[in-house]
Amino acid sequence: MSMLTLVNGLVLKGLNLNPVRENVLIANGKILEIGSNIKEGEIIDAENCIISPTFLNGHTHIGDSIIMDEGDSLSLSEMVQPPNGIKHKALHDADPEDIINNMRVSMVDMLLSGTTHFIDYREGGIEGVKLLKKAAKDIPINPIILGRDSSFYGENPDMALVKKHLRKILKIADGIGLSGFGEINSEVADLITSQCAKKNKISSIHTAESQSANNKSIDITGLSEIERAIDLKFDQVVHCTQASNEDIKKIKDSNTNLVLAPRANACLNIGIPPIKQILNEGISPFIGSDNLMLNSPNIMRDLEFSLKLTRAYYREYFNPVDFLKMATTNITKLMLTNKTLYDNIGKSVIGTGNDAQLMITKQFSKNPYLSIINRCETQNILYVMNKDKIIDYSN
Repeated sequence: MSMLTLVNGLVLKGLNLNPVRENVLIANGKILEIGSNIKEGEIIDAENCIISPTFLNGHTHIGDSIIMDEGDSLSLSEMVQPPNGIKHKALHDADPEDIINNMRVSMVDMLLSGTTHFIDYREGGIEGVKLLKKAAKDIPINPIILGRDSSFYGENPDMALVKKHLRKILKIADGIGLSGFGEINSEVADLITSQCAKKNKISSIHTAESQSANNKSIDITGLSEIERAIDLKFDQVVHCTQASNEDIKKIKDSNTNLVLAPRANACLNIGIPPIKQILNEGISPFIGSDNLMLNSPNIMRDLEFSLKLTRAYYREYFNPVDFLKMATTNITKLMLTNKTLYDNIGKSVIGTGNDAQLMITKQFSKNPYLSIINRCETQNILYVMNKDKIIDYSN
């Protein structure tokens, strides 16, 4: 990327996305300076536009792209529980090239809607990780790949086989993303979190997505799925749709990050996460689209749905900036403690010295956050920048 200056735009600056009318100077994929009088190199006129961080989609299953909108009437377990959910059968039976081609289509859709990074929970063991790497090879988007293997499943797995496959996956993936405690035992979970920590990789698990699974965990172990995940030192928990107030407090007091997926929860008829309590506790969650068989990977749809649903459910006002942060600057807090995320994403904040991970969108209203969440469509994104790459959608 040659030296360029974005001028006359409304910049959503810093961790809190503070709106300021300033110019942004960029060179070699880095933000060199932010100020009102800068004008060097190529000029991009951002008048009547918003300059904001690009999006992180915090939770996807991109392999599901091969069976979009199938199984709509089925239960959560019938659709996605390994090894017999319809998506797992579809992935098992699909031609690898079909999986790759459909993943590529979804990644292009993400780029078109302002997403430059996504955290994917990749089924299929080491081969599944390789398929995603191959699919993303020439697309200017950054997948953070969390693998898993069928050897992890069951009450009495072959631990030698588990260790073998875990070691192989961690050599090429960014971590491990588990389906849930219903498929693995505590010995496997403990091995995964300890090995991920040792190798500075990410350990993540779906928790308290359904009431029945969470109740089963309490009945068998005396602990909720969230309590078990925290005790086992998972870096990240996903969903927490059925989280209690006590669960939320435990997340706050831990080093465990939280990823929400309200739009997917709604698709599967399992409720919505306790977003009010999460925000009141000062937790900074990510947000994700989850299964692409259920949802498009356009994170703006997740943001609008979640903001309006939360206001409707609690019958009170919620600030849209808190939701926009879920797909942008909240990632920075986890990066301070997890080098893998830092290496893959960089600082997703518009500030001097940070990577140029930003987009320029048309501004439709005086409220810049609602302009993006409530008004912006894919065709209103003019430029997407991912470090040293710039994609021009303006023509």
